[in-house]
Amino acid sequence: MTDQKKALYRDLLLQVQGIMTGISDPIANAANVAAILWYGLPDLNWAGFYFSKTDELVLGPFQGKPACVRIPLGKGVCGTAAATGKTVIVADVHAFAGHIACDAASQSEIVIPLIKNGVVIGVLDLDSPALARFDDADAAGLEAIAQAWVAASDNV
Repeated sequence: MTDQKKALYRDLLLQVQGIMTGISDPIANAANVAAILWYGLPDLNWAGFYFSKTDELVLGPFQGKPACVRIPLGKGVCGTAAATGKTVIVADVHAFAGHIACDAASQSEIVIPLIKNGVVIGVLDLDSPALARFDDADAAGLEAIAQAWVAASDNV
């Protein structure tokens, strides 16, 4: 991870932790995290949450254009991350079999599973209009932010 990217994610994590201090509502926290990421990271066209409901993901707080409301587990990038419990980085969404296009401008995507007590409770999803926008450094920074959200949010 470059020093500049490390510093960016360190600053974003501090902002996320600060805004969630004393706030345990998962929806309020997700809304603020999505806004911090939207305004804090370059080259995004969508940043937000999907939450697990039975056998699908349901749209949560986000920043960007309107999005798909329901995503079946195992389908698309979000459903794949939720089903596997692993971060998924896609350099070119058009090359990802089964990609669900909510915004035609999206070219790359990263999805971080939200895991509480060993169970995937949702995902943090970021899209970019740039190809290959996300890398392992983004994954590490976003995983730390996702973990902070899970730790702060009750009743998820």
